[in-house]
Amino acid sequence: MRHAVPLTPSDLVVDVEAKPKMVDTPVRIRPHVVIVGAGFGGLAAAKALGDQDVDVTVIDKQNHHLFQPLLYQVATAGLSPADIAAPIRSILRKYSNIRVLLDCVRGVNTENQTVTVNESAPIHYDWLILATGAHHSYLGNDEWAHWAPGLKTLDDATEVRGNVLIALERAEIETDKAKRDALLTFIVIGGGPTGVEMAGAIAELAHRSVSGDFRSITPNCSRIILVDSGKRLLKSFPESLSATALKALNQLGIEVRLGIRIAEVHDRGVMIGTELVCANTIVWAAGVMASPAAKWLGRTGDRSGRMPVDDDLRVAGLSNVMVIGDTATCLDEGGAPFPGVAPVAKQQGNYAAKAIMRRIEGQDVKPFRYRNYGNMATIGRQRAIVDFGRVQVSGLMAWLLWSVIHVYFLVGFRSRLTVGMTWLWNYVTFERNARLITGLVDAQPAVKIKR
Repeated sequence: MRHAVPLTPSDLVVDVEAKPKMVDTPVRIRPHVVIVGAGFGGLAAAKALGDQDVDVTVIDKQNHHLFQPLLYQVATAGLSPADIAAPIRSILRKYSNIRVLLDCVRGVNTENQTVTVNESAPIHYDWLILATGAHHSYLGNDEWAHWAPGLKTLDDATEVRGNVLIALERAEIETDKAKRDALLTFIVIGGGPTGVEMAGAIAELAHRSVSGDFRSITPNCSRIILVDSGKRLLKSFPESLSATALKALNQLGIEVRLGIRIAEVHDRGVMIGTELVCANTIVWAAGVMASPAAKWLGRTGDRSGRMPVDDDLRVAGLSNVMVIGDTATCLDEGGAPFPGVAPVAKQQGNYAAKAIMRRIEGQDVKPFRYRNYGNMATIGRQRAIVDFGRVQVSGLMAWLLWSVIHVYFLVGFRSRLTVGMTWLWNYVTFERNARLITGLVDAQPAVKIKR
């Protein structure tokens, strides 16, 4: 039998200040990856990091991702802006670890690992991917931009479209021959893919698509001039395909002037060498300049402003900063820089995301290697060139390949379906139904004539 133990007064005293013992459980903070720019490279990196064990912030000054290779279609009324653009938030909505910020980046503090933006406090990063792309370069003549807009944004495309369409409208009622000729003269500066595609599209619009809608404008009234300082068009293509493109442009009635530099661009037109060609519509497709990412990092870019990076896309001396796409200069095995095209940016975006995850997990990372699946450009209806390396295709088959590939890479099912149906309709009817002039007609550029 157990005996009860009597309680003493001290046993009845309760220490009210005593606290329960707590076990410290460390709170794990996931690495934060900041991606500046939602172009091809930035968006590819974001998708590759979606649902990974990291937090991702995507910053862009636009709320939409733009399929730039088809901007010229918007500029020539073949497609509407919504056909080639999609909201960034809707593209990335399914990834719970990604947030999107509409803001403008002003700088990067690599010591504090922060990104400075306009509308909020500095954003801390553990890993930073700069994919800010490029803008127009007027070769030190920035004043030309007022008269010769380029094609990098939807605003650029709609501005060019307005210039082209208002020129046709004014030419319909113009009785002065000199003014009318200037209105119906279109000059494209630059013989790369953008310039060639733009010139071909303008020729089709001015010569065929609108000929039935006007009464005083005939297919022979318009004059399209393509100018390039080089000896041949499409320098990134084999010479045989460049010659094919030149022949196709000539068949469309386009004047191609090679080996001639632009001396001046102003309100009356363009000085092509020593000749003044009066033109109301001028499109710049001759050069680009990278974003100021190199300045943000306190480094010196190349002559196009691009940031030199190592073979793993990291900036020398900055182990957690990667630069991709048109913002970076990365050399291939032969010492040549990678071309500034969408496939390069997309592959670099995927590589950057996977490299970050491997480094977080303590694994080795191999150098970036670009897989070139081919190069292509379209010159107009049933005219295109495709370079697969050993295999080269031109004509109708190349045009069909170009069309299918570009529709496939559009973001979202709606865009693919809409663009595919629109191209089919345009092909059958020669119609360009996106011929909208927005804004006030009085705000359009004045008629340019030689005085």
